[in-house]
Amino acid sequence: MEFLNGIIQTSNAFAASFIQFISIEHLIMILLAVVVGIAFGMLPGLSATIGIALFTGITYGFQLYEALIILFGVYIGAIYGGSISAILVNIPGTGSAAATCLDGYPLSLKGEAENANILARVSSIIGTFFGMVIFMFFTPFIGKLALQFTSPEFFWLSLFGILICGSLSSPDLPIKGWIAGLLGILMAMVGQEDILGWERLTFGSSKLITGIPFVPMTIAFFGIPQIVKSMKSIGLKINKPETKVKIKLWQYIRKNILNMFRWGAIGTSIGAVPGVGENIASWIAYDDAKRRHKRGKEFGTGVYEGVMAPETANNAAIGGSIIPLISLGIPGSPPTAMLLAALMLHGIRPGPLLNVEHPELIPQLGSIVLWGTIFLFICGLLLTNFMAGILKISQRVLMPIIAVMCVVGVFAYNNNPFHLTLVFVFGVLGYFLDKMAYTAAPIILGLILGNMADAFFRRALLVNNGDILGLINRPISFIFFLACLLTILGQFGLIKYIKNKIFVKNKVSDQ
Repeated sequence: MEFLNGIIQTSNAFAASFIQFISIEHLIMILLAVVVGIAFGMLPGLSATIGIALFTGITYGFQLYEALIILFGVYIGAIYGGSISAILVNIPGTGSAAATCLDGYPLSLKGEAENANILARVSSIIGTFFGMVIFMFFTPFIGKLALQFTSPEFFWLSLFGILICGSLSSPDLPIKGWIAGLLGILMAMVGQEDILGWERLTFGSSKLITGIPFVPMTIAFFGIPQIVKSMKSIGLKINKPETKVKIKLWQYIRKNILNMFRWGAIGTSIGAVPGVGENIASWIAYDDAKRRHKRGKEFGTGVYEGVMAPETANNAAIGGSIIPLISLGIPGSPPTAMLLAALMLHGIRPGPLLNVEHPELIPQLGSIVLWGTIFLFICGLLLTNFMAGILKISQRVLMPIIAVMCVVGVFAYNNNPFHLTLVFVFGVLGYFLDKMAYTAAPIILGLILGNMADAFFRRALLVNNGDILGLINRPISFIFFLACLLTILGQFGLIKYIKNKIFVKNKVSDQ
């Protein structure tokens, strides 16, 4: 009964909030934000993270709901926009569209680019809507569970987020992801610590007392390496073949609607894992589609489901990644790390008490996502072919403009020239780390969660008079401890080794 009452209350609040945004000013703002997001997602070298990072500082003088309209519009548009360049020129505009290249571009070469774009657009809309519904109705209940969290739980959750992000972002060699996460934690230690206010790792510089800010660092580790790499490339040329085959769109959608719900569930679930986000969700959904499809061996040669699966999942991950952000104060993906910065910039601290202190925020976010989904359909219908012409601009012309925008975004964040120096120094470091295949996501997540893990670890020890067992003597904290332990053991193959030893021993004894 409580669950049903919660659904009714959430639905009523959502309906009221949705109607509240029906004004010319708000709708134009959402439309423009989605258009800008599509452009950021479509242009190789940019991403949703960079787009949100650039606009976070600019929205400082706005009302909170206006800032959220702009940032979520950019977020939704960018995740879809990456599929346009992936299909047309085989270059993903965002990391989450990388899986779309595998079948999107072959379809384009067959003369079915229009079909692939239509299916990508519809899949994106369904995925975004699916993630929004899950976010709306499950976040309040996860928030109630989060009220049971104390210092040990938050410490293990922070550590688990960094470990799982490192594992999934560097599946070939997880230790690289973990090293990147530890580098982020080390950066988080710079400045005054949270409990007693002692200075750490400032090297006598007063400019480092406030620590290393993660919005400029996001531009440094995500934006600068991409700009440098893109400057080396030549201008992109689109040779768009004429569409030779028309599909019965709605018949095809109905045929795959159950699959799309499953891909949406995959995207939402993966998005809800701290620090993982849309990139991993799209690959897992693509793998699921390939394994289940009767023509799975043909994936990579131009199969429509190979476009639909990743596009459904990476857009559904938007709703999933907001869940831990709102209920736990931990971003589910790099773009939501920027949204965390925007909320804090406006005096909002996400976490278990957010639904009590600001009960209007969740319905507002759901309404913004739904309006963004509606305008995503309109923009995709009217502007995709027009905006694809931007891809013809040489990267040598476009990237210097983006570099200037990065500088403006960093300075607008806190009006601090020293942050520009930090961006340059860490941008160079980020470029060389990228060359060595160290991903940026664990670094940023480590920077965000490092202080949180450190503060809650020491608080737990203070409460338990230095007893280390106080970190695992509660059910939830013990579960997170086991999750961290199993993540480490699993990546080194120790669990499989133990299973094989037990299995072989039992088999021998049975004989």
